[in-house]
Amino acid sequence: MSQIFAIRTTANREDQVLDFITSNVKKKGLNVASILSPHGMRGYIFIEADNIEEAQKAYQGVPYARGLLKAPIAYPEIEHMLEHAKAQVNIQKNDIVEIISGPFKRENAKVSRIDQQKEEVVVELLESAVPIPITVKLDSVKVIRREKEEDEQEGKD
Repeated sequence: MSQIFAIRTTANREDQVLDFITSNVKKKGLNVASILSPHGMRGYIFIEADNIEEAQKAYQGVPYARGLLKAPIAYPEIEHMLEHAKAQVNIQKNDIVEIISGPFKRENAKVSRIDQQKEEVVVELLESAVPIPITVKLDSVKVIRREKEEDEQEGKD
């Protein structure tokens, strides 16, 4: 039966640690069921492994990994973090979106690229004098208008 362990990381380096650990697990053939970096939680990632030794081998030599908490984490303690399931995102290139969180909150922007793997979208602010690409999380934007809908509207007029 696998257990969940918490690995301390340098803040804002969770994704890099996750990538390094994933590659370590594949290279060494370790018994690791899953690796998790909860959205919005800084300084920790979780690893589901058969035992503490497997978890330690997984992060050995990984930059920005600072240590393993000795006691396993009970599933109910992290369950609320897992419920944020990956929703199907209905955002397409050239959509007009409103940024709903972060420093550019309430700004409208045009989508130039979508990275489903990283759950990020690259947008260009509409109000700026010079188009500057900005990368934001998918859950930080909402679609206001579709490019296709605009084209259909123009055809009707």
